[in-house]
Amino acid sequence: MSQDAIGSTRRSVKVTAGTGDVKTPEIYADFNNLDDDGRIRLTTLGSVTDIARLGIKLRAGLKLTLATDDADDQGNTDDLMADAVVQYNAEQKCWVAQIDWTQVKNRSERERLAASRRSPGVKNGATATEKKRRGGKRKSAKAR
Repeated sequence: MSQDAIGSTRRSVKVTAGTGDVKTPEIYADFNNLDDDGRIRLTTLGSVTDIARLGIKLRAGLKLTLATDDADDQGNTDDLMADAVVQYNAEQKCWVAQIDWTQVKNRSERERLAASRRSPGVKNGATATEKKRRGGKRKSAKAR
């Protein structure tokens, strides 16, 4: 069984929040299966299985979240993920996904970032209300 097939059957596919407000489908993708332009081919068993299971109709411009198997330093599952835009590779006659390679992050890091964006509360030891009351600036110990 290929790594792709293992990745697809080992985890459940779900719809997850990407970096934007709109929920995007998450599918398995082999981040090493690239076309000549560095885009990820959506042709592997795991990708095809997830696309079919979710009933996704591929079209140019469709946004997806891609995930591939990875682990942290202790060996715990922590998939690598990236937001992607689907394109068609006419030369190779297959669907591909364009990602920003600088934005590939582990699932745990994406979840931490998403949680920090949802929590307007504490930043630099002060709540947003406290900062507003002080005019948005923290006074140093010397200035107090």
